[in-house]
Amino acid sequence: MKKASPFINGEWVNDERKSFEVRSPYLNELVGVQIEATTAEVEKALEAAFTNKKEIGSMSPAARSKILYKAADLLEERKESFAQIISLEVGKALRNTRDEVSRSIETLIQSAEEAKRLFGDTMPGGASERGQGSMAMTFRVPAGVIAAITPFNAPLNLICHKVGPSFAAGNMTILKPAPQAPFIAVALVELLLEAGMPSQAIQMVLGGKATGEQIVKDVRTNIVSFTGGVPAGEQITKIAGMKKVLLELGGNSATIVHDDANLERAATLAAKTGFSNSGQSCISVQRIYVHETVIDSFIEKLKEKTAALKVGDPKDETTDIGCVVNKQTAERISSWINEAIEEGAELVQGGKAHGASIEPTILLRPKKESKVVCNEVFGPLVSVIPYTELDVAITEVNDSEFGLQAGIFSNSMEVIRKAVIELEMGGVVVNGTSNFRLDHWPYGGIKNSGIGREGPRFAVEEMTETKMVVLQDLV
Repeated sequence: MKKASPFINGEWVNDERKSFEVRSPYLNELVGVQIEATTAEVEKALEAAFTNKKEIGSMSPAARSKILYKAADLLEERKESFAQIISLEVGKALRNTRDEVSRSIETLIQSAEEAKRLFGDTMPGGASERGQGSMAMTFRVPAGVIAAITPFNAPLNLICHKVGPSFAAGNMTILKPAPQAPFIAVALVELLLEAGMPSQAIQMVLGGKATGEQIVKDVRTNIVSFTGGVPAGEQITKIAGMKKVLLELGGNSATIVHDDANLERAATLAAKTGFSNSGQSCISVQRIYVHETVIDSFIEKLKEKTAALKVGDPKDETTDIGCVVNKQTAERISSWINEAIEEGAELVQGGKAHGASIEPTILLRPKKESKVVCNEVFGPLVSVIPYTELDVAITEVNDSEFGLQAGIFSNSMEVIRKAVIELEMGGVVVNGTSNFRLDHWPYGGIKNSGIGREGPRFAVEEMTETKMVVLQDLV
């Protein structure tokens, strides 16, 4: 049986204390057990990170880069085994987990490259009358200790997005992975150590809310990087104290399909990116605003594309959609679907739950106040909503507590320009849906979608501090 243990101060915790079962959501089969870190062990991890931060920060960028490149090579060799672990733990279809492992390899490579790009600036003092004969230089220095708290929906790549840039920048990392996915975290930590990462550079504590709060509020933690829900993000901002907080909190992402759009492309991508990973992505397509003159044609195409998707065993290579993270989540989503229908929405397709699996669901014309419209579903459900004027569609998209990403399908530069300028989002995808991300791009949102940006280059900037050196009395 698999056992997931904390990794603290260079050692794996392995004793006979009470352990907690981890079950695969698809068939509720036992995957293994995990050992949660005690309060004393979390304290030990914090002290080890704090004590050793200068040692890790003094490593050369070339040395850190070499280790991350090696980790990427090792992950390439073990792609299939890592993909199988993710599918088993969280019910994500194997074709999706293979893609996640490939993205994780890219993320590690990009982090390795950024380790050698910690650039600074030079600024002549003579730009000021008081600065004649002086010059300032800046360079980047490690922030110190990074608390990395990651979710279940992309349990490998999102760890790489935090640990990779953190180490590239010369920081210590305390990792707290999602309780639903401890085994992929253990596998990655083992791989990083094999690649040459110093054992003191990463601490991993397993546990729930209390464990996370202990590392967040501790003064020895310099930066908190968290991906998860809004309530947890709000709690982090309350207890973190005087430290930088980086938050990626999700959304109810929208895509606009204008009357001049390529409907075949729009429907194909909406089905693919609305239902992949059972809709468990922060930028998964949830709201689709379609011009009323083309909505019937769009719906027919979307139904066709959705019907072609196979729902089933996540470990079956032919499966497109596995299940959500647990049965309770499926029941919650099912109740939202039924509530929307009772309020007047039309069920176009799907809607049934089977254990932790939910059929890909299309709702037409749900009310604006319905949970499926204004809240984050985080499941395989899209709502199609008609509009007549582009201004109205943009206003509806913006009328949300979230602002992560949006998509716009149109062949008019005027329409595209207006949408790009007026949509209140961290990113706008033109002739694509909200659910498109390359791992080297800046990723993050506004409003309740979060604070800061991910992507190795941008995360390294967030996880370092600017130090200035001033030279005076220059001849």
